[in-house]
Amino acid sequence: MKIAIFGTGVVGNTIATKLVKLGHEVKMGSRAAGNAKAVEWAKANGAKASEGSFADAAAFGELAFNCTLGVGALDAVQAGGKDLAGKILVDVSNPLDFSKGMPPRLFVCSTDSLAEQIQRALPDTKVVKTLNTVNCNLMVDASLLKGDHDMFMCGNDAGAKGQVKEILTGWFGWKNVIDLGDITGARAQEAYLLLWVRLYGALQTPNFNVHLAR
Repeated sequence: MKIAIFGTGVVGNTIATKLVKLGHEVKMGSRAAGNAKAVEWAKANGAKASEGSFADAAAFGELAFNCTLGVGALDAVQAGGKDLAGKILVDVSNPLDFSKGMPPRLFVCSTDSLAEQIQRALPDTKVVKTLNTVNCNLMVDASLLKGDHDMFMCGNDAGAKGQVKEILTGWFGWKNVIDLGDITGARAQEAYLLLWVRLYGALQTPNFNVHLAR
């Protein structure tokens, strides 16, 4: 499959590298083609890895992952424009605001979410929110933690969520995927980051996750 990755940071790099290892063709997008981090990543990952602008990546990918920082997410996905219409966009970003220092705040919460803003900006794109509640290494390999632990997702399109669940289970090893309903479920997923940051500080490691006991 041809897959677009929006973002050149550690999350985008980790997901893109995993996808290439799984045999997919991956184009990493950034504000402009020739981004140093994207070029370095493409050179390191062989013939199936390439880079370009956000628009280039959107045109290339049959499926896209938004791995940008929250503050740049809307600009990034909107740069994809009509080339994201009809496609699934897996939104991994979080609306973290570091302007006041640590711990970060959320620049949108409670009555809206970053994922909802993306869906409104791209009404013909099938946005599915997931993977934003764990460290990037866990995103692509759930087996790094022993025992049962859960991944959440939400989105307006049932078919798109079904395909994303197959990606989570088949590609990334997630056994427990909990569907929180329509895209407004992202309000809860993104708000969880406030707890995640505190847990990170208390545990001094990002290698943790939660499990819902029923």
